[in-house]
Amino acid sequence: MQSERKFLFLQGPHGPFFWRLSCMLRAAGAQVTRVGFNAGDRAFWHDAASYIAFKDRAEAWPERFDKIVDEREITDIVLYGDVRPIHAQAIEQARDRGLTIHVFEEGYLRPFWVTYERGGTNGYSRLMDMSVTDMRRALEKADPDDPPAPASWGDMRQHIFYGALYHTFVLFWNGAYANFQRHRELPVSAEVVLYGRRLLLMPFHALGRALSTARINRSGHPFHLVLMQLEHDASFLAHSRFTRMEEFLQVVIEGFSAGAPRHHHLVFKAHPLETGRSPHSKLIARIAAEQGVTGRVHYVRGGKLAGLLNNARSAVTVNSTAAQQVLRRGISLKVFGDAVYDKPEFVSEQPLADFFAQPKRPDRSAYTDYRLFLLETSQVPGGFYAARSRRPLLRQVVDMMLQPEDPYDALAAGTAAPRQQLRVVP
Repeated sequence: MQSERKFLFLQGPHGPFFWRLSCMLRAAGAQVTRVGFNAGDRAFWHDAASYIAFKDRAEAWPERFDKIVDEREITDIVLYGDVRPIHAQAIEQARDRGLTIHVFEEGYLRPFWVTYERGGTNGYSRLMDMSVTDMRRALEKADPDDPPAPASWGDMRQHIFYGALYHTFVLFWNGAYANFQRHRELPVSAEVVLYGRRLLLMPFHALGRALSTARINRSGHPFHLVLMQLEHDASFLAHSRFTRMEEFLQVVIEGFSAGAPRHHHLVFKAHPLETGRSPHSKLIARIAAEQGVTGRVHYVRGGKLAGLLNNARSAVTVNSTAAQQVLRRGISLKVFGDAVYDKPEFVSEQPLADFFAQPKRPDRSAYTDYRLFLLETSQVPGGFYAARSRRPLLRQVVDMMLQPEDPYDALAAGTAAPRQQLRVVP
């Protein structure tokens, strides 16, 4: 029965999404408890009775987690991102106890969908062990639909705003959580400054990006696109061999220098949320000079990808979700990390120099089936940050959380909940 479900929320996306989700679960008859680890967690949770503040040192967390699960008779845990230490530990203990583990992450088909899986996401996702043949077999029991994406959810500005607000709470009101240990290496004060500067400079960055994109597209040179990620991104750190973005930049520019025809260019596209914590443009310029390709290598600030991708010859990334846009266009792709889309049917296995010389094209039919499978299972329309994107997400994901099967098993068994038509709700 739904009334027997007791959910324990850990850390979520910046902003009010987890609170709104908890209200919907309560309306469905479930009980909800939240553990907060800092003032930012507390600020977005509006019920003191269901809130537990964890103020001890990290070493005490495993024992405290077990105690909370026992006292509250927890059946499910809910979290955003599965590699930060407190979450990784909780998942391990929850799995031993047989609890249901609900993991949210940014959409694999970003930016118009959110990822909801059980047990793990990205390199820990069940997708890692599924073949395209497995997915095609499961789709035979469904009536797959490829819904159109909205023009925009409007999440980017809200994402940056809530990030700045969250870190402001942690910076100025975190006295009660003196033992809190962040999973990122930069101090909170630096995060606040970087988020604030990024928010203020968005119009200027947009102008510079438009000019750079136009210059690259009008040059007439064939170019290869590099999809960069945030250096502190969980997928980049936990699911690749790189520890710094500089290591990846070195590998790519060396491969380009060794294999690309001399009239080809290389374009590095920054992540939309890049705040400038690392001097990527300077690193790229230095490595390009060392490899003798100065003038053929360019850096473009974050933003929408389509303006460059439409004219790109190929794309390279560690494991960015933006690669899904590459594959949907039938553009050749090379990856360097564990990724849910790394399937031999549509991701090149060539050495990098050979890839730049003559990239292998993806099997678009196989990718189309893969994408339909995701849309029928783990990809839920909506977003975490803007109100109009949270509404369609909540309408669908709560029913998915209350189902006994996870999205993949539900599709295979023919018990998946009907999918709503994707609409933008004003």
